[in-house]
Order: sequence, then structure tokens, then C-alpha cells
Amino acid sequence: MKRQDLVRHVESCGCRLFREGGKHSVYFNPVNSQTTAIPRHREINDFLARKICRDLGIPEP
Repeated sequence: MKRQDLVRHVESCGCRLFREGGKHSVYFNPVNSQTTAIPRHREINDFLARKICRDLGIPEP
């Protein structure tokens, strides 16, 4: 999955960018106060994309 598509999905579910790290972007879900990191690779493995969504408590893409 493309990183841009995952970020679009995460933001459409109400999550916000919390901060930029060295090699990751940290996103925050204000509904349940959960955070997770999204790596800055062009391609993100589908398993990792599902885990990111589970960590934020949003539906999988």
C-alpha cells in the first residue's frame, strides 16, 4: 500500500498528525487517545498498514 493512501485513510477516520519524528510520523486518534507511528517509506506492507489501523482503533483500509 502506498504511504499517501494510508495517511489519507487515517486522516479521513478523524486521526491527526501529532508530531514528526526522525523516520516516522506519529498520528493521534482523539476519540480514544491512541497513538501510532507511520514510517516514511513510499510503500508500506499490508500487514503493517492493518496493524497501524488496529493501533489507532479505526477500520482497516
